[in-house]
Amino acid sequence: MSTIPIRSQVKTADTWDLSSLWANDDAWQQAFVDWEQRIAGYAPFQNTLGHSAARLAECLKFDETFDRLGERLGVYAHLKTTEDTTADAYQRMFGRYMNVASRASEAASYIRPEILAIPSARMKRFLASPALAPYRLMLTRLLRYKPHTLGRREERLLAMQTEMAQAVGHAFHQLNDADLRFGAIRNDRGEKIELSHATFSALMHSPRRSVRKAAFHQYYRHYAEHRHTLAATLAGSVQRDVYYARVRNYPSALEAALFPDRVSVSVYDNLIETVHRHLPAVHHYYDVRRRKMRLRDLHHYDTYVPILAERQTRHSWNQAVAAVLKALRPLGDDYCGVLEAGLSNRWCDRYENRGKQSGAFSAGSYDGAPYILMNYQSDVLDHVFTLAHEAGHSMHSYYSAKSQPYLYYNYTIFVAEVASTFNEQLLARHLMENARDDRQRAYLINRQIDAMRGTIVRQTMFAEFEKQIHASVESGEPLTVERLTEIYRELLKLYFGPDFALDDALNLECLRIPHFYRAFYVYKYATGMSAAIALADRVLGGTPQSLHDYLQFLGGGCSKDPLDLLRDAGVDMERPEPIDAAMSQFATLVDQLDRLL
Repeated sequence: MSTIPIRSQVKTADTWDLSSLWANDDAWQQAFVDWEQRIAGYAPFQNTLGHSAARLAECLKFDETFDRLGERLGVYAHLKTTEDTTADAYQRMFGRYMNVASRASEAASYIRPEILAIPSARMKRFLASPALAPYRLMLTRLLRYKPHTLGRREERLLAMQTEMAQAVGHAFHQLNDADLRFGAIRNDRGEKIELSHATFSALMHSPRRSVRKAAFHQYYRHYAEHRHTLAATLAGSVQRDVYYARVRNYPSALEAALFPDRVSVSVYDNLIETVHRHLPAVHHYYDVRRRKMRLRDLHHYDTYVPILAERQTRHSWNQAVAAVLKALRPLGDDYCGVLEAGLSNRWCDRYENRGKQSGAFSAGSYDGAPYILMNYQSDVLDHVFTLAHEAGHSMHSYYSAKSQPYLYYNYTIFVAEVASTFNEQLLARHLMENARDDRQRAYLINRQIDAMRGTIVRQTMFAEFEKQIHASVESGEPLTVERLTEIYRELLKLYFGPDFALDDALNLECLRIPHFYRAFYVYKYATGMSAAIALADRVLGGTPQSLHDYLQFLGGGCSKDPLDLLRDAGVDMERPEPIDAAMSQFATLVDQLDRLL
């Protein structure tokens, strides 16, 4: 039986080299002591920020320098904890970092309210001063919040509510992740295994329908037993969102959530309306899936298993890197050269070891390499896509840090998924174009369809659900378990179509989605993928200007608002065309799949 190696047994070449952050733990420790001592530097600025533009600039420069050093320290400590989550030394290192970061945040907490308290006429003079030129954009953005900022006493009371406001989300996660037990079930091989969130996902990909069906109903049976508690926590989360929006003078919870990115409600509504227009293509896909799987009716537990079993393919690490680089060749020599050098020079911690954090992520920072964590397996095709995805994030971080000052390099979540999904688009198209035969091409097309369905269609349905349940509370209608499942049931009917066999148990899906406790976030997945598809089409069109615009977007950081960054790259997310184009591509792929199978 093969065993998972401990960290010390992993080849150095297969691990990341964190020396771009700190040479070693001792160097980190010395910098950490210096950073902690700098906290006292905040105190002299308190109650002086309105005195002059020069004084305000001096404070902001101090805060920027402190924050930049803190980022280097925090990223290093975090990455060390992920190498082996059982290593006490690095858990303590990260804990010490978080403690000092919290103290620093408290010490600097006066800065924002003091700036917002500066009279408008005086602030206008300040903003014209050359001393504040590097901070003008940051201050302009901060001043947008003035109508939504209360007095000092009220702000203090709101700050004191932070831990209490998180209680409903914490209660959900404790019940969902810690207390819920789903019992045992038999897998494809007849082995009795524990049913959990992770094994449920795996069982939904089982080629045996009886296994999928049994797992689905057993899983949701346990949610049914706790449906009233789960409905109460979700309702409490929505009530919290509505409360804070009203307290801060936003017209709605949705508008409060969209405010930081300067995104209008029309963008949100445009996504929903455009996907609605293309739902017949989604319903057609379900019919194709039902026919090709030779099923009389299609249930939700039939929608995750590939229609075709994957052809056995293996990609060693080097082969995966080569495939990704070949697919990304349209991005030019600079992009591919930097990425190739980075992956060769240990940007990525490649393989699983005992205690290593699961999954994958990219961790970019201003002063260090944009590191990637993976648990790569050569016989899993999805891991090649994961490499392309995380490389997209890392190259986004690389170009932003290279092109922007520290204050404006860190891009927002709204655009974060564009660069990563863009790379997946190029890889998918490359693999489909170079498939060995029609069967492999059909498998890859099916994978691409399901990726679009899961990211654009499913997340849009979630976004519509969030909008409706918040509107219910804002209109004074309580969210009982019956009301929540009624709203969700109607959306299931709409998105899955009249010929889909909807099990009553699926009504409870709305009670188990963690994203709903961070409201109005999921729509960004759908807009991000749609923008990525449009940009990929544009770059693959071959014009030098299209590539230039896209690379400029990658270097934009947060120097402009997200919609402006995308518009400059050639995609206007305030218009329906990008969503239309993505869903039209979805329909084309469904037709291709129908012909190939």
